[in-house]
Amino acid sequence: MYAQLVETGAQRLRGVDEMSAQEQAFQQRIDAGVKIEPKDWMPEGYRKTLVRQISQHAHSEIVGQLPEGNWATRAPTLLRKAILLAKIQDEAGHGLYLYSAAETLGVSRDDLLAALHSGKAKYSSIFNYPTLSWADIGAIGWLVDGSAIINQIPLCRCSYGPYSRAMIRVCKEESFHARQGYDIMLALCRGSAEQKAMAQDALNRWWWPSLMMFGPSDAESVNSAQSAAWRIKLHSNDELRQKMVDQTVPQAEHLGLTVPDPELRWNEATGHYDFGAIDWAEFHAVLKGHGPCNRERLRTRVQAWEDGQWFRDALVAHAEKQTSRAAA
Repeated sequence: MYAQLVETGAQRLRGVDEMSAQEQAFQQRIDAGVKIEPKDWMPEGYRKTLVRQISQHAHSEIVGQLPEGNWATRAPTLLRKAILLAKIQDEAGHGLYLYSAAETLGVSRDDLLAALHSGKAKYSSIFNYPTLSWADIGAIGWLVDGSAIINQIPLCRCSYGPYSRAMIRVCKEESFHARQGYDIMLALCRGSAEQKAMAQDALNRWWWPSLMMFGPSDAESVNSAQSAAWRIKLHSNDELRQKMVDQTVPQAEHLGLTVPDPELRWNEATGHYDFGAIDWAEFHAVLKGHGPCNRERLRTRVQAWEDGQWFRDALVAHAEKQTSRAAA
């Protein structure tokens, strides 16, 4: 599938007569595996694609703190609270890395956040679902962060230098998050019947949204082919989704949980699991703002931004004062 994407993207770029010398030289660097840095010349389309992708990624890290923050004071033990707080702090750091990477492309962080708060910019649809029980925190770490790792490890090798370097640390920390989530699920499944039922309920509710995280089939994705040609995207959505299923089903079996898909079965011929059809109508509805928690997430995020205005003003005033003293 990815090879088809690259070929489709390459066909778009083969009109050499329509490409400037700069564009041809740029694509040759991409094809040779050379990293593109902020001061290098780049096509406007490449820059815009990166701004869109990196900013959506950053927004997802920031909004992704909200479902888990709901349980920061209700985690069952002090140790679980400390681990969860550390994870939430990591997500804030990931947002910082990514906003910083986006700024190297000539965009303002304030503009990026304004787009998020106005509803113009998107973030991952997965964070518009509620966390109803402690098991949901386990499911998020296991399924959501597990899917994020599968999606993000290839980005460590993407063509844009600041993005690829930021993702190296992000992926190291995400691997801890996935283990934390699986550890919660393991503890629940080794506990009482009620605790295991809680874990099964969380899996039932988070399985399909986690598969949707990778985005629509590449045949329906308008940006995939061009992103593949520019090596911003290194694997197709469907390839990554299949890897997630193949990796996660054995883990569910080890937990003694049942994946909520009656069509799920091992295919000996392909060496992969076959799985049922995804409800893309739900995916698109959530993206359009009609998910269970869309309004709540955006309202909370805007309120946090407004409540923090005094602190940002104080930081600017302090920086200006220090600069003035240094100049004097």
